[in-house]
Amino acid sequence: MSLFAAFALMTALAALAVLWPLSRVRAARGAHDADLAVYRDQLAEIARDAKSGRLPKAEAEAARIEVARRMLAADSAQEAAAIEDPARVARQVTRRRRAAAVFALLFVPVFAAGLYGRLGSPRLPGAPLAERLTAAPDRSDVAILVRRVEEHLQKNPNDGAGYEILAPVYLRIGRPEDAARAYAEAIRILGPSAVRHSSRGEALVVASDGLVTADAARAFADALALDPNEPRSAYFLGLAAEQDGRAEDAARIWGQLLARTPANAPYRPMVAAALARVGGVAPAAPVAGAPVQPGPAAADVAAAASLSTDERNAMVRGMVARLAERLSTEPNDIEGWLRLVRAYGVLGDKDKAAEALKTARATFKDNAEALGRLDAAEKELAARTGPGDKG
Repeated sequence: MSLFAAFALMTALAALAVLWPLSRVRAARGAHDADLAVYRDQLAEIARDAKSGRLPKAEAEAARIEVARRMLAADSAQEAAAIEDPARVARQVTRRRRAAAVFALLFVPVFAAGLYGRLGSPRLPGAPLAERLTAAPDRSDVAILVRRVEEHLQKNPNDGAGYEILAPVYLRIGRPEDAARAYAEAIRILGPSAVRHSSRGEALVVASDGLVTADAARAFADALALDPNEPRSAYFLGLAAEQDGRAEDAARIWGQLLARTPANAPYRPMVAAALARVGGVAPAAPVAGAPVQPGPAAADVAAAASLSTDERNAMVRGMVARLAERLSTEPNDIEGWLRLVRAYGVLGDKDKAAEALKTARATFKDNAEALGRLDAAEKELAARTGPGDKG
C-alpha cells in the first residue's frame, strides 16, 4: 500500500505540474493593435505604388477604401469585446480549468488503478534477483536454474553430473557453444560414452548453423567407435558426406541406418527423407526380433577418428570446395548456397562467402523468397565474423 500511495502522489504532482500554468490569468494579446499596424502598412504601400505609377489611381482608391473598411471592422470588434463583462469571462475560464484539474487529478488515477486491479496482479509480491537466487527456484524459471548450476560448478569444477545436466539445457535455450563445452567437461570427468560424444557433436553442428565440422565429425566417429548402432551419430555422418558432395556415401550410411531403425522410431521419417534427397532407396523396416545390422563400416569410423587436426581441417575445406564445385554446375540449389555461405563463415573465409552470396543472388534474382533467405544468411555471416574480420 505504501508503494501505491507513492505512485498516487507522484501522479498528482505530475498533474499539478501540467495544470499549474493553466491556472494563471494571462493578459490578452494585443491582437487589435497588431491588426491596425498591418492595415497601416498596407495603406502606406498603396500610397507608394500610386505615387510611382505602378497602381492606377482608381485601383489605388478602391484599395484604400477596402483597407479602411477593415480598420473600422476591427475597431467595432474591439468595442464589442470591451462591452462584455470581463468578470463573467474570467469565471467561465476558471470553471473550465477547475473541471480539467478535477478530471486529471481524480479520474485518470482512479481509471488507471481500476484497470490495473482488473488486468494486473496487485497482490503479487516483489521478486528481486538476489532473493530469487537464494530462494528455492521455480522450476519454470530456466534462467535462475542455469545460474544456480553454473555457480555450483564454479565451486565444484569436477562435478561431471552437473555438466551433464546443464549441457542439454544450454542447447535448448540457444547456447550451443556452451553446451558443447559442458559435454566436453562431462566426458573429461565422467569418461567417454556414445551418448556424450554424440550429444557434443550435435551441439557443435547447431553452433555452426547446420554444418558438420571436423570437430563434430570426430565426436560422431568417437560415438560410433563405442556404439556402432548409435543412430544420431550415423545420421550426422551421413549429413557430413552429403555436405561434402559424396552422395553415394551419404546414401549408404543412411540406408544402413534405416535398415536397423524400427518402423515406429520417431526419427525414421527424417532419415528416410534425407536418403531420398540423395537419391537412395529406403529399405524395409526391420522385423521385430530380427538381428540388428551394424552401423557404418569400421573403416569409415576409423578414417574419421584417426585424422589429425590439420587433416580434419583439410577434410572440411575439401568438403566445402566440392560443394562449391557442384553448385557451379547445379546453381539452382538454394539450400546448397546457404550451406556454402555458412561453411565459409565457419572457416572464416569472409571474401569467399561474399562472393558466394553475390553469385547466388544473381542466380535467384527473380525469386523473392530465395533472396530473402540469402539476406538473412548475410546477416548471420556479419554477426558471426564481425565488421572488422577479414577472414
